Amino acid sequence: MHPGEMGRYMPGCLENFNPAYEIIFHCMKDYGRCPETVGSKAAFQLWRKAMDSEISSLTLRALRRVLRATEIGSRQLAATTGLTPSQMLVLREIDVRGLTTPSTIAHAMQFSQATITAIVDRLVALGFVQRQRSETDKRQFRLSLLPEGVRALAEAPDPLQKRFTDRFDALPAWERAMILAATERLAMLMDAQSIDAAPLLDGGRIDRIEPD
Repeated sequence: MHPGEMGRYMPGCLENFNPAYEIIFHCMKDYGRCPETVGSKAAFQLWRKAMDSEISSLTLRALRRVLRATEIGSRQLAATTGLTPSQMLVLREIDVRGLTTPSTIAHAMQFSQATITAIVDRLVALGFVQRQRSETDKRQFRLSLLPEGVRALAEAPDPLQKRFTDRFDALPAWERAMILAATERLAMLMDAQSIDAAPLLDGGRIDRIEPD
């Protein structure tokens, strides 16, 4: 809602315009309960207090939907390929890069070297990836996809993380920054700001061998 429209709902209150009011009115509008006129600033404040608990509930519901989407995506992936989200992401990264090294994958995905080693070990054991020692540097290994790995990628459902990343990157810079600030704030509210986490939509251990 544009501030100019708010006068229809809060007569005489535009001089005290607060961006938070806009959020409340949008919530009311979405639920079909926004009255034509609040009447006064005092009445609006009472209305706002009554909405506080509902806004909290709506936020928790949105968080729950994100958690459920992540869980459902992981289960679909496990049922189709037997892989965890992190294993599938590494497999896709190897496919994109062709012949590559574990350190290159670790850097690109912001995973630790130990985590990449554990994931690659699993992909090799499944017959999805081939690991060969470099001919030019015997200290390094080269990774490449095997036919079974190509088949797993073809059969895998569209990953939730890729859909999110593609859509998020398409947003304006200001909106991406706003979402980041809001999610960082949520992490603080849940005392989760100090938890070490990789950029991955998965609630389990990144280096786990089997899907949950």
